[in-house]
Amino acid sequence: MSRQRGSTSLELVLLTPALLVLMVFVVFVGRLAEARADVDRAAREAARAGSLARSPHAALEGGVAAAGLTLREGGMACRSLRVDMDVAGFAPGGNVLATVSCTVALEDLSPLRVPGSRTVVATFAQPVDNYRGIAS
Repeated sequence: MSRQRGSTSLELVLLTPALLVLMVFVVFVGRLAEARADVDRAAREAARAGSLARSPHAALEGGVAAAGLTLREGGMACRSLRVDMDVAGFAPGGNVLATVSCTVALEDLSPLRVPGSRTVVATFAQPVDNYRGIAS
């Protein structure tokens, strides 16, 4: 019995670093999923703002502004942000398509300083109301 006396302490000492690494990894994956959700929400808001505009030019401006505001409100810091608005179908019954691309620094997502970055892209389409007044 005297040989097993310290085995529990030794097991705990050996398992603790592995459990901490696993916990940090889970936090990292969760934060990456949160970043994807924020970019999805930004694309949805950009397309919505574009579909509510009165002209294609206003749809472009409104979509870009809405995406940037949504990401800032969500606390997302993009190294580079690109918002592409496709307003070719900007007409009653048509669609406005928004694509948001955000490059996120991986070190911002993890308690550890993970080098590199990840680009998260989301696309969303929003229909323009059939009875909406459109300015040329």
